[in-house]
Amino acid sequence: MKQTGLLVLGLAAVGLFATTGCGGTKTVTKTVTVSATAKSGVGVPREVVEFGYIKSLKSKGTAFELRFDPAWLLTGKTANQAALEDTGSSDVPNDNYVVNESTRAYTYIVPANAEVRVLTQGSNLSGSPITVEQLAQLASGKNPLPKPLFEHISTGFWVTIRNDKVESLEQQYHP
Repeated sequence: MKQTGLLVLGLAAVGLFATTGCGGTKTVTKTVTVSATAKSGVGVPREVVEFGYIKSLKSKGTAFELRFDPAWLLTGKTANQAALEDTGSSDVPNDNYVVNESTRAYTYIVPANAEVRVLTQGSNLSGSPITVEQLAQLASGKNPLPKPLFEHISTGFWVTIRNDKVESLEQQYHP
């Protein structure tokens, strides 16, 4: 065994000398960026972004409980085909079409410090930051905001979910 080990070690050293001594190798560094929402490995994705509608948002201990009805917000050819199948016309105003085949709501936990953005008068389309408490008041029909909403929150939200906890809610603009 000692001789075999020395032979392997000797061959490795010769190979290393041959490749480094020739000057024919080149080291290339490639930077790859992987999104935090990218799916890798087995199991469910760590983070999911869904479009849908807030059915209710209520305080529950130190957090909030969200009842959320997911839907599909489609654009382009996908929206045209879905509209054609649903209505007989592929005409899709503003290049978006919402498919909500079920009004079933699912329950998620929303930490009190989750990020929330809504569309208010005078704000750009990136929205205005508000608290989860303020969104809960909006969901219950009250308006605690200093500026009026540009659109009612019934336009839907993009919700970023990690496991069963909501990290952010962003209101969708509908022209």
